[in-house]
Amino acid sequence: MKHEKIDVVEVCKELEDLLAPRLKISVLDRAVYSHLLRHSRFEGKLRLRFSILWLAHNLGITARRARESVRRLVDQEVLRLVERSNVGHLVEVRLPGEVPAARATGNRARLQGEVNLDELDFMRTPALRRSIHAREHGVCFYCLRRTPRRAHCLDHVVPLAQPGSNSFRNLVSCCLNCNPRKAVISHRLAEEE
Repeated sequence: MKHEKIDVVEVCKELEDLLAPRLKISVLDRAVYSHLLRHSRFEGKLRLRFSILWLAHNLGITARRARESVRRLVDQEVLRLVERSNVGHLVEVRLPGEVPAARATGNRARLQGEVNLDELDFMRTPALRRSIHAREHGVCFYCLRRTPRRAHCLDHVVPLAQPGSNSFRNLVSCCLNCNPRKAVISHRLAEEE
């Protein structure tokens, strides 16, 4: 299967101008992503099998920091973890324009000009919902614990009944434990007033 030729300069521009600012990717995560991108997509391969020790050695960092960085990139959907075994990690390295959260808010905003986040319905599409989770960096808004992708949900800060909206500012990513507790706590506080 032959892959299309990638414009490396454009990919680097998208990484620095679109992906890194939108997802607030750290310098270490950028270095890890760039290294994996260089050994996969820039060489015409969609997938890459690597070990954490290989990655850490090549970048001059500890294995723990390399592992944490890979986990963050998987949580942000920059990498898609296909398989993890004693042989190593098998990942699909996405180009900046292929990352769902960056695609949802970034490319459309550039094509359509400025977007009013208060008027946009972020519950409308999965990509827009993922952008809210990406904004919170996989951390629950209420308890500040790291939440895996399958254990988080969206919550309205101001409920729709009071009249809240599905805007960027009114939705937060939270864990499945805090979402129902927030309603009980808010109700109790309202009764005390």
